[in-house]
Amino acid sequence: MGRSSVKRPGRTIAEIVTVLVAAVVAFPLYWMVLAAVKPADEIVSTNPRPWTLRPTADNFVHALTVQNFGRYLLNSVLVAVLVVVAGLLLAFLAATALTRFRFRSRTTLLVMLLVVQMVPVEALTVPLFFLMKSVGDVAPAFGLNHLGSLVLVHLAFSLPFAIWMLRGFVAAVPVELEEAATLDGASRFRFLWQVLFPLVAPGLVATSVLSFIHAWNDFLFAKTFLISGSDIQTLPLALQAFVKPDQNDWGAIMAGSTLMTIPVLVFFVLVQRRLVSGLAGAVKG
Repeated sequence: MGRSSVKRPGRTIAEIVTVLVAAVVAFPLYWMVLAAVKPADEIVSTNPRPWTLRPTADNFVHALTVQNFGRYLLNSVLVAVLVVVAGLLLAFLAATALTRFRFRSRTTLLVMLLVVQMVPVEALTVPLFFLMKSVGDVAPAFGLNHLGSLVLVHLAFSLPFAIWMLRGFVAAVPVELEEAATLDGASRFRFLWQVLFPLVAPGLVATSVLSFIHAWNDFLFAKTFLISGSDIQTLPLALQAFVKPDQNDWGAIMAGSTLMTIPVLVFFVLVQRRLVSGLAGAVKG
């Protein structure tokens, strides 16, 4: 038996710890799906079991029959897609400018990007409410009770992190590539989109996943800015229909949460190849 086939004790311990951590992280997801397929009497039982002998789809049917559920889904998809697309475009251009160009107060701007991330979201909710109210007087499509307000706010919170993250990817691309492209007659715009953009794709994908999850799962901003009108609410707000003063409908809540998780998983599966690929491999290729 070769030395390569014998595992070191440290590696075995690391693998065991990894499996245990993965199990702890995955357990809430498993319990959510389990509760979504459990009958009501098992969910409220004082002796819960980590399995069910009577799986049912009634909770999913109940969740899907909520009024305007399809509209809620469309609103969430629209907000998340707009935040991801606009955020990646702006963050890519800003990260390129901060990396490739030298201008006054560049360091100050980079520091401010970090400072913004330190401010608690809850502390800014009230000021943002009045700010969006003022914006609505000028541009109603981006004011209160419009999905545009959610898009603007999510962009404001996702852009600093995205710019800082992409800056590292852009900086890792050799300057010689730009010089070679210039010698071959490529304009700066062509280099930007045909050379630099594909090379920083791993960073773009990682940033898009985080932006998508944040916009998709948001409840605080949606609850604050969408103050009325059920037709423009998002999926997290739709779950409130199952929260009742006397008794919560936990089966429908878990079924709705499971349905909300599916698009995130699908999005992750679609981009996971680019997510795990390294920048060194992309530059080398």
